[in-house]
Amino acid sequence: MAMIYTPNIIGQNNAMINPRKISSNARSAGPIITFEFRSLDSKKQMKEIKKVLVPEKKRFILRYGYKFNIRDRCIVCGVHHVWEAGDNLRPPIPLTHVNKGRPMRGTFCAKHSSIHKQMEMLEQQVIAEKHGLEFKRYIPKARIPNVISRGPVVSLTDKDIISLTSKGWEITPPKAETTTAEEKLVELLIELKGKIGQIDELVGEE
Repeated sequence: MAMIYTPNIIGQNNAMINPRKISSNARSAGPIITFEFRSLDSKKQMKEIKKVLVPEKKRFILRYGYKFNIRDRCIVCGVHHVWEAGDNLRPPIPLTHVNKGRPMRGTFCAKHSSIHKQMEMLEQQVIAEKHGLEFKRYIPKARIPNVISRGPVVSLTDKDIISLTSKGWEITPPKAETTTAEEKLVELLIELKGKIGQIDELVGEE
């Protein structure tokens, strides 16, 4: 059977959908947002977020089966979404009871996948609180070059020299000091007297 585009099905980038796999109209998933909890208790928050990720059931009297249990369709809202292998938001195989139950053939859309990631982080928080541990959320940090992370640079390694020269920098070693400490002291005193003389002339002009 030829692949056709059905306007009443919400697809991604006008993707072609097999008409045999169309069960009913999908809802608009909406933008990716952070789920807002009503309760401050982590256990109650888990119940709240699980209600959002429960797969849509078929509208029968006995409510047997799931409405969007189809490949590349979100089990919650029915949006057609094909995940790439390296996508950070790519969700695991969805289960019938969110975090337990039988595996399903469908997937999550981008919005519900981000909520599922938030639920996984909340699960880790609940486990940490249960065992009396401190839970720290993962916050990505910007990568700092090794040369900067070491603080003020007073010496360069072979890798640093190779890296800097490959970027176009010219590195020249410092000149050897030939003057003694006494000679440096005399030069500084002469320079200091000259500066004091300049200050006296400026003060006298006023």
